[in-house]
Amino acid sequence: MSLPSPTTAEELLQDAARRNPGPWVAHSQHVAQAARRIAGHHPRLDPERAYILGLLHDLGRATGPNRDRHILDGYEVLCALGHETAARIALTHSFALPGLDTLQGEWDGTPEEWRRLDALVAAAEQTEEDRLIQLCDLLALPEGFCTVQERMIDVALRYGVGGRTPDKWRAQLVLKADFDRACGVNIYQLLPGLCDRLLA
Repeated sequence: MSLPSPTTAEELLQDAARRNPGPWVAHSQHVAQAARRIAGHHPRLDPERAYILGLLHDLGRATGPNRDRHILDGYEVLCALGHETAARIALTHSFALPGLDTLQGEWDGTPEEWRRLDALVAAAEQTEEDRLIQLCDLLALPEGFCTVQERMIDVALRYGVGGRTPDKWRAQLVLKADFDRACGVNIYQLLPGLCDRLLA
């Protein structure tokens, strides 16, 4: 079975939260909500699938505290459960611009894990669902919805920047513009409270 049910996905997230509590759990819930709302306005995306994928994109955090190794851990956990699509999303959600050289901060896994992740990311065929979760990962802080630029700064303050960070930011801004066009609306308008906060 490629995807669990919404109820099972929620249970998987809560189990992971018990194993490694932290702000990543609320972030994941906001990613899922954003994904469901945006998918509802997109001509080719399913809101329920989007919600499930959003809930599970950071499931590798269950093995933490960890940093970018959560990408590989999430992929492996979800593969073991038979949820191949969710596993791919866990793998690709940090790569609006594919390539491990776009990661920010120090690698917290082994050299062997780095090589495995590199090969998996290079082989992954990204779909519009992958791109949706990459976008929604940029629209959610633990406290609620945010702009892409706010999330860029949040990540940079926590992990630092690298040589490819400007290229990554450009790709992330293109991602937002692409979904604005596909949905026929500025997607910030689809996220409850965001525009009110920005205009307050």
